[in-house]
Amino acid sequence: MKISPLQIERLKYEPKLPGMLRNGISEISVSEGEETRSVADQEKIQALFPNTYGKKEIVFAKGQNTSAAKKQVVGVILSGGQAPGGHNVVCGLYDALKATDKENVLYGFKNGPSGLLDDDYLVFDDEYIDQFRNTGGFDIIGSGRTKLETEEQFAVAAEVCKKHGITAIVIIGGDDSNTNAAVLAEYFAAHETGVQVIGCPKTIDGDLKNEDIECSFGFDTATKTYSELIGNIERDANSAKKYWHFVKVMGRSASHVALEAALETQPNICLISEEVAAKKMSLSQIADYIADSVAARAAKDMNFGVAIIPEGVVEFVPEFSVLISEINELLAGSKADAFNALATWDEKYAFIEQGLTKESMAVFAILPQTIQQQLFLERDPHGNVQVSLIESEKLFSALVKAKLDERKKAGTYKGKFSALHHFFGYEGRCAFPSNFDADYCYSLGYNAFMLIQYGYTGYLSKISNLSKPAEEWVAGGMPITKMMNMERRHGEDKPVIRKALVELEGKPFKYFEAHREEWAVGTCYLYPGAIQYYGPASVCDITTRTLALEKGE
Repeated sequence: MKISPLQIERLKYEPKLPGMLRNGISEISVSEGEETRSVADQEKIQALFPNTYGKKEIVFAKGQNTSAAKKQVVGVILSGGQAPGGHNVVCGLYDALKATDKENVLYGFKNGPSGLLDDDYLVFDDEYIDQFRNTGGFDIIGSGRTKLETEEQFAVAAEVCKKHGITAIVIIGGDDSNTNAAVLAEYFAAHETGVQVIGCPKTIDGDLKNEDIECSFGFDTATKTYSELIGNIERDANSAKKYWHFVKVMGRSASHVALEAALETQPNICLISEEVAAKKMSLSQIADYIADSVAARAAKDMNFGVAIIPEGVVEFVPEFSVLISEINELLAGSKADAFNALATWDEKYAFIEQGLTKESMAVFAILPQTIQQQLFLERDPHGNVQVSLIESEKLFSALVKAKLDERKKAGTYKGKFSALHHFFGYEGRCAFPSNFDADYCYSLGYNAFMLIQYGYTGYLSKISNLSKPAEEWVAGGMPITKMMNMERRHGEDKPVIRKALVELEGKPFKYFEAHREEWAVGTCYLYPGAIQYYGPASVCDITTRTLALEKGE
């Protein structure tokens, strides 16, 4: 297989481990802390997880390894969307497994959880795994979004594990995937299969975090990748001086990516979905907020700028959420067929006008026609609007243009406004991992095997103290149930890991809030450039601005 010069060089990089994991497998001891309880709904979560609830948090330290010696046959699954560093989780798991006993075996189940159900796998060896060290992507075994959530699936998984003599499964995924890991661990424990389940925290969206999980892997690399691109756009905007760039970035459920990119690049505008919801901002108010920046800059003869838009921001606008709910109801059941049978958009518009309340129709009417039509594109499997298909960057630039046209008529605005649009999503999911993510992910995998070796199940691999050099990182584990609460999903109460939203009282947002007025009017752009792999540690190994601010550094 032909590989690039960068990949050749990255293969030489040796990931750094936390100090307590550097002493050799035989010198890693375990220390148990207090028993845990779920973040909410304790009685309900405990009832659903009687065999795995309330377990103790643990920390690894230098000392004699007291784990029972036995051959380990481990299966690993990559679940959900890609995130930079996933390959290094597998590599760290493999290296720890082989360092303990050369006879240990690592199975890679292909294309996500479905590989476990279909018994579709490969067995890792040195030659194969060495091709993927410190690289981006999930192509080492592929990923998928199949959910492990039914008794039938669990029974099949147990049979596949029994067939191969598998002693543990490691699931590398986000909040839903690790919820599935917790449910699978409970099933295996209840049925005394002897198979452990360990999770690893992955998502570039940054919303799998809490007091224990300081950062999900992939967030550092993805945000640095997006920030490089946004910085390039800022440089271009400041050179051409004639375009407003509206940049949508990933983050449907939370705005961590947008906030971090803003902290890295200092754009003129960055919307934070959580603030929009807290202030109950309307589409019109948001458009006025952006238009104020455009007008203030135009008054200084700066008819250019950059605005960052989180992918899911429209879902946080109260009036828009009501509109979506009404559209879902409007097209429920056979009514969808009646709507789709209409030949022209005018006929469909009349149908919509009759079916929406006066308030929602007023919101619908101000939307550009392209956005109106996007709301009636292909539905999701539950018949609902696929909000992720809405081009919110184009929505807000159109609304801003309308506001500016009104101001021109009133004589309060004389500038020029020309918009360009971008969406940065897939560009960041499979980038070569930063040094931080390469180290962090390798540590998560190595640490996952230590949890297996010491007999834990239903635990999440945990590396903390991440704002410090890797030598000072702390390795350990926490029960997945500690992060769970009950939420309403598809008409049923389900145990799920609580998503972490941007904290409006947190230090990262407060820093952004204190500076955004200056950024809105001035040209304060930062150009972070490409991810630095070689050079001073102060450049190459720095963590995200979000984590540094949270830790007061």
